Amino acid sequence: MKSIEALVTEHGLFQDLTPDQQKLVAGCGRNRVFKAGEFLMREGEPATEFFAIRQGKAALAIHLPGRGELTIETLGEGEVLGWSWLFPPYQEQFDVRAVETVHAIAFDGTCLRGKCDQDLALGYALMKRFAEVLIASLHATRLQLLDVYGIKG
Repeated sequence: MKSIEALVTEHGLFQDLTPDQQKLVAGCGRNRVFKAGEFLMREGEPATEFFAIRQGKAALAIHLPGRGELTIETLGEGEVLGWSWLFPPYQEQFDVRAVETVHAIAFDGTCLRGKCDQDLALGYALMKRFAEVLIASLHATRLQLLDVYGIKG
């Protein structure tokens, strides 16, 4: 079984970090497994962690009044779930459910925010990466809403 540090160095989100930065990030991580149907995150709950998916798929969804649950995107191996741990009030914005068994590295947001406060270069590097995650999520949401409401983009 690989160490968290080895898994961090292999994940695309962290590959360009320095070895010292990778080690700092790995110190906030732990392995997690979610069976199909289990929630990784629930909208409105405290955002305490984010996940680097190693294997499996998870669906990010919102609840639309009168329409039910709407899947915004499905994420899989090599992708990252969660950005709300970065921004007050640190509250989840979406439901995320495992579509199939998900093996992920779960990172403690409070731990990582503390390390970013102490190492500003690490904080800046991670903020740039999570800005890309956030932009991708907003783009997927836009496309899904255009589809739901039959709007030609």
